[in-house]
Parts: sequence; C-alpha cells; structure tokens
Amino acid sequence: MLLLGPSGAGKSTLLTALAGLRHGSDSGESAGELLIDGVPAYDNRHRAGLLLQDADSSIVMARAGDDVAFGPENHGVPGDEIWARVHEALDMVGFAYPLDRSTAELSGGEKQRLALAGVLANRPGLLLLDEPTANLDPAGAADIRAAVGAVLRRTGATLVLVEHRIDAWLDLVDRVLVLDADGGLAVDGAPATVFAEHGPALAAAGVWVPGRRFPRAGRLEHGAGAEVLRAEQVRLRYRTAAADAVTPSDLRLRRGAVTAIVGANGSGKSSLAGLLAGLVKPTAGTVRGLDEPGRALHRRRPASLVRLVGTVFQNPEHQFLTGTVRGELELAPRRAGHVGAVMAARVDTLLERLRLGDLAAANPFTLSGGQQRRLSVATALSAAAPVLVLDEPTFGQDAVTWAELVQLLMDLRNEGTAMLVVSHDVDFVDLVADEVRTMAAGTLSA
Repeated sequence: MLLLGPSGAGKSTLLTALAGLRHGSDSGESAGELLIDGVPAYDNRHRAGLLLQDADSSIVMARAGDDVAFGPENHGVPGDEIWARVHEALDMVGFAYPLDRSTAELSGGEKQRLALAGVLANRPGLLLLDEPTANLDPAGAADIRAAVGAVLRRTGATLVLVEHRIDAWLDLVDRVLVLDADGGLAVDGAPATVFAEHGPALAAAGVWVPGRRFPRAGRLEHGAGAEVLRAEQVRLRYRTAAADAVTPSDLRLRRGAVTAIVGANGSGKSSLAGLLAGLVKPTAGTVRGLDEPGRALHRRRPASLVRLVGTVFQNPEHQFLTGTVRGELELAPRRAGHVGAVMAARVDTLLERLRLGDLAAANPFTLSGGQQRRLSVATALSAAAPVLVLDEPTFGQDAVTWAELVQLLMDLRNEGTAMLVVSHDVDFVDLVADEVRTMAAGTLSA
C-alpha cells in the first residue's frame, strides 16, 4: 500500500501508530482501533518493522553490525542465527562496510541503508517505510527498491510505504491511499484508477503524480557575478579516519550562480559543505570570504559568519535552537544585526512562501519531516546572506512545496545570491544548477 498526501497530512504519524509507538493517552487524543493480525498494534509490536524518516533516530549502537543485531537480540533470536540475519540484511541493502564500521562515521544515506538492514533483520510481517530513499543517491535508491521487492517476494510481508517520488515503486503497489491536508482519507483505490481519475486534483494538492514534470523555474540567463567565497586546496580528515573525507580541492562561489555537488552516498559531499559553510576547520588549505580575505572562514565570530553564509544541514533538526518556528526565523537576522520592520517583513514572507504561516507558534520539533526541511531552508534565507550552502534542501517535499522551494531559490539566484547545493534530487539539480561537480571518494571533479 502506498500512502500519499501533502506534507504535514499525517502520513508519518499513521506509520508510527501502525508500529505500535502511539498508545492511548501517551499520544494525545485518539479514537478507533489499529489492529495487526487482530491484535492491537501496541500489543503486537514485534510484527511490525518501521524505518523512520530520520535514520539517526533508528541508529542505537556504535558499530554497524551490532546495530543490525540489536533488534534480533531483543526479540530473543538464538545467537547462532542472529549473525546470519545480520549478514543477510546488510547484503540486501548493499551496505559496503565491515561489521565494525563506526555508525558515527556514516553519511546520512549510509545510515539509511543500515537502518533498513536493522528493520529487515527482524523479518517483520508488516514493513513500514517512511521515505526510504530520501537521502540516497540514484544507484542507492534503486538498490533499496530492489531489496524491498526481494523481501516482499520471499516473505509475503505487507508493505505500507510513504514516498514522494513514487514512479520506481509502482510495480510493488496494489493499493493507494491519499490523505488530505487535514489527515482525512481523500482517495482509496488501485494505482491505475487513482491516478487516471484523480491525477489533476492530486497534483494540485501536492501529490507527485507519475509522469508529471514541472516546467523550468523562472531563471535569468546571465553570467556569474563577482566571486564571494573561495576554497583553496582545502582538505579534511576526521580524527579517527584512515583516509581524507575531502582531498585537496579548489572551489569558487560567485554571485548569481548555483554550483551543485553530486555523487554517491559517503563520497564527502556533506563534509565539503561543512567546510564551505565555515562550520568545520579544514585539516589543510583555506576557505575565505572575499569580504574579509585575511581571515579563514571557520575563525569568524558567529555574527560575522551569519552575515556571509546561510546554511542548511542535511538533518534539519540539528540546527533548531528556539521554541517556535517564528523564533527560528528571527534568530539569524538578529545575529546579523537586522531588527524591526525589515526583519519582520522578511520572516512573514518566508512563512507564507514556504507554507509555514499556520505553524509560526509551533515548536520546530513537532513538525513533520517535510515541514522541518522547509523551516531549515527558511532559517538559512532569513538573514539575506550573499552565500547559501544547502545540503539536500528538497527532501521530503510534496510536489507543490517542492516547486515553490525551487522557485524561491531561483529568485534568490537571479537577485545575485551565490549557492552551493548538495543534492541527490536529479530534477532539482537539472532545474537550478549553473555548474555541476561530482565527488567520488572525497575527490571533487575539476
């Protein structure tokens, strides 16, 4: 079953309820029944396996093999069978590292593979997948899709899938459920029927309807402007690593130009983004803003850094610091010295354009994954910095919010903002990038 609906409709909430993680008064107001094999979901949790939208929430052990073994151990699987399951599950998801690989050293996409292996090792009868390919490169996404298909064929498990980009999954799907913006059931039926009869309405509501593509975002074709940020022979090796995460690389960001960094999971893209954002000290080389060329970027004070660079982390919840959505949007402008009516107007504009206006007073950690991603992008834009470093800015978005986000970034590019984007979203890169560079094993292409 494919579960669709606009961002914030309640898809992830339903999956966690089916997994038995929301019980009675612990979850607030509820009604009705959720049964697995005729038993309340809470009392039959061992039958369900849930892959969360945020892979970090699923990783509990320091070493990869131990993490996959954690579930079978807790379910009382005999010891000699546990490690056979671990190896089988890791092979199915294409996890390329040894069992003693530190989970702290994995990229977001690699953690996603490992988390799925942990789910599969439990051999659940009900497989619940929440955006399983959101942070994966195209080859990795294809591997995960193939692994899930193999599991379903071999075990006969039931699959409930939440996924925005659905084309690659349709041959596994027998039924489509669409939630409306308020969490109610809007459509229920076979895939061909649902998309044939309701395609235009679903697309208008934000559902990624197969075969529909967006027109190229409003884009001014102009030459790149003045250089604003420069990385020269910048290199990074983490303290316990045996090899460089980023080998000596040169990169220049110019006003009104978007540079996209693509490559496989674990190739060093997010590490490079951290260097270009001034958040990580390079092992060698320098990153400098051309406004203060005598000072390395990572040595700037926060107020100085935020005036130059706005940053979106790969995991949005890692950058939230206040108790409200509006508070998050006001934080960077305050640090940069912007106050009063100008700041308020900019915050209001971002809330409206990224469809967060009704959530201005909400705690950021209560938002859906897609809403958190939009908020993290909005916080990077709120100080009107001349440089943006965006790590996977489009994941978890419905079609409408994705298009609005793309257009917003294009507007900023047209106005002269320099951007570095790290993304596995092929459509996004195709629409926005002026230059595409590839990373492989820490090395940035020329």
